[in-house]
Amino acid sequence: MFVLFVSLAFLLSFAQNLWAEEGVTDTEIHLGQWGPQTGTAAAWGNVARGTGDYFKWINDNGGIHGRKIVYHMFNDGYNPAKTKAGVKELQEGTGIFAWACGVGTSPGLAVRDYLAKRNVPWVGPATGSMEFINPPQKNLFAVYPLYAGEAKALVKYAIEKMGKKRIAIAYLNDGYGKNGLNGALSELKAHGMKAVAQVSMEAKDTDLKPHVMKLRKSKADMVLMWTTVSHSARIVGISKAMKFAPQFMSTSTISDCPFMIHITKGIWEGVITGTFGELPGSDDPLLKKYKEEVFDKYAAKEERWGIFYYAGILFTEPMIEALNNIGRDLTRENFINVMEKISGFKGIGPEVNFKPYSKNDIYLRQGTSQTFLIQCLAGGKAKQLTGWMDIK
Repeated sequence: MFVLFVSLAFLLSFAQNLWAEEGVTDTEIHLGQWGPQTGTAAAWGNVARGTGDYFKWINDNGGIHGRKIVYHMFNDGYNPAKTKAGVKELQEGTGIFAWACGVGTSPGLAVRDYLAKRNVPWVGPATGSMEFINPPQKNLFAVYPLYAGEAKALVKYAIEKMGKKRIAIAYLNDGYGKNGLNGALSELKAHGMKAVAQVSMEAKDTDLKPHVMKLRKSKADMVLMWTTVSHSARIVGISKAMKFAPQFMSTSTISDCPFMIHITKGIWEGVITGTFGELPGSDDPLLKKYKEEVFDKYAAKEERWGIFYYAGILFTEPMIEALNNIGRDLTRENFINVMEKISGFKGIGPEVNFKPYSKNDIYLRQGTSQTFLIQCLAGGKAKQLTGWMDIK
């Protein structure tokens, strides 16, 4: 009788493990993310730290239907090879239910197909590149506004509101930079114009004097930068030294005005960027709540409240919304089905809307299509130039 009891217990345990979803237990949900904590893109590392503090807050407020989030974050240094190795190690060694956020176009592309083949949900990659929605993938839900649309909005504003006539583009020679370049060229063509210069650079480039010389020779009155934080700071600094003073504009990835003013010792003043979330000093009630209940309570002493810290919350809000809506029956299939039903969701970023999967609609997994423009001011403050604009 005892042997029979033990055998039945073993079989029941085996069956439960067989039926259980990877990365989910009765008390835990395992979620993963990567983020550059070191290297040239370390300025974006607080995205992953913001997500981690957000998850701590959720856990301390009851978790998700009785389950606690177990957060697995690793430093990939913005190196796609490290991203791929780290994701594979966690996915196959630990078992991750879903991936949240993840900084960068190139790092994300290194694991996009791997996660798709395993049908592992991925919500809110921190990139606005078209490669994450075209072709659409059943497991992938984008929250970041598209770079191409953002570039169009910046060029349109420069031409129609500021009267700029000679527009040059400085861009990183990768998927991130080329998405911005293509959007800008498209908008210029719509106005019957061409770029007076297209200057590419590699992530490893540190001497940007030759690049700025090309921009200066073009006599551009607006330079659109689709580059890293360090590249953009160098371009503006070298331009000032060369007495080259166009209107500089840049992407939302470089919209942290206090940080940019600090690292450039003030010469970032006047730069116009897009943004994907409410301003740090906004009166938005939800943003204030996150500041008081997440950042003030959980952030490390050296952490700074800013757009990229709470981007780690913004990009994962839809994921938490879906997890809360599912209930206890948490499977990947249920999660994807509930994500597809998110409509009119408003957190601290643009409104989020998804649709049921179809291989013929590239925008059904692009949850947001809005941005607004800001101008950085002295002291790290920001002036809002527009309201939320549709940019699809």
